[in-house]
Amino acid sequence: MIAMNAQASDLYTTHKPLLLSLAYRMLGSMSEAEDIVHEAFLAFDASANESIDNVRAYLCKIVTNRCIDRLRKLKKERTAYIGPWLPEPWVDDSGAADPQQSLERKDTLSTAFLLLLEKLTPAERSVFVLREALDYEYGEIAGIVGKSEANCRQLLRRARMKLAGWEEAQQPRTARSSALVDEFVAALSAGDAGRLMRVFTTDAALLSDGGGKVIAAKRPILDPQLIATFLVSVNEKRKEASGIEMTTVNGLPGFIQHVGGSVHGVYSFALRDGLISAIYIMRNPEKLRHIQISASHGA
Repeated sequence: MIAMNAQASDLYTTHKPLLLSLAYRMLGSMSEAEDIVHEAFLAFDASANESIDNVRAYLCKIVTNRCIDRLRKLKKERTAYIGPWLPEPWVDDSGAADPQQSLERKDTLSTAFLLLLEKLTPAERSVFVLREALDYEYGEIAGIVGKSEANCRQLLRRARMKLAGWEEAQQPRTARSSALVDEFVAALSAGDAGRLMRVFTTDAALLSDGGGKVIAAKRPILDPQLIATFLVSVNEKRKEASGIEMTTVNGLPGFIQHVGGSVHGVYSFALRDGLISAIYIMRNPEKLRHIQISASHGA
C-alpha cells in the first residue's frame, strides 16, 4: 500500500468498510473494489489542502464516479467473456460487525442480487445501491452522483421497474438456510444424486464461472436431475484430494472447496421457499486470487 498521511490513514480505517461495500456492489469484483477504494483515499490525501465539509460524501463521490467509469468499460469486456459471468465471491466468516453493517441490507450482497444489478445502467446502479442497499437519503445521493434529487428519484424508479420482484426473491440468512446448505454438502459428499435433487426447486439452475481458464460448464444447467448428475460426477473425480470449508459467501451460507491445498472453487446459493433455487460455482482462478491469498495467510 502506498503511504498516506496520518489523517488519511485514520479515515481509511473509519470509512473503508462503507466504501468497499459500495464499490463491490457496483462492480461485483472484490479486487477491483479494493483498488478503487485505495485510489479514492490517495486522491483524498492529494487534496488535503482543500476545504472538505463532508469527508464521507466526498469519498463516496470519488468511489462512485470511478465505479461508473469502470462499469462502462466492463460492459464491452463482458460481451467477450467465455461462459457464464459471475461476480467475485465475497467470503466472510469472521462474524464481526463493522460500523456500516447496521445500515446495509445484507440481502443485497447475494450472488443472485448482484447478477440482477447487471440489468441496470451505471447511473441506475449507483442510485439503486446507495438508496436500497446503503439507505442513503435522496439529498445525499444527489450530491454523490452529481444529479438533482428529482433525477435520482427517476433513476431509482427505472431501476426498480427493471428489477421488479427483487425484494420478494431475497431471503435473509436463517438457521434453515444453513441446514439446507449442510444437506447439500452431505448429499454431494455421499455422491447421492437423488438426495441432492430433494433440496432443489423444480426450476433450479446451476451457473459455473471458469472464465475460459479452467474447466467449467460453459452454459447454465437448468434441469435439477442434470444438475445433480453433473455435481456428483465432477465431485467423484476429485473426491480423494478435496476438502470443504463451510463459510459465509455473499451474506449467505456457502463453502470453499480445496483441492491439493489450493482453493479450487467457491459455492454460493440462491434460496426460495426452503429449497435451493440456484447454485453458483466460481472456478475462475483470477476471481479466486483474493480468497487464495486470505487462505494462505490464515494457514
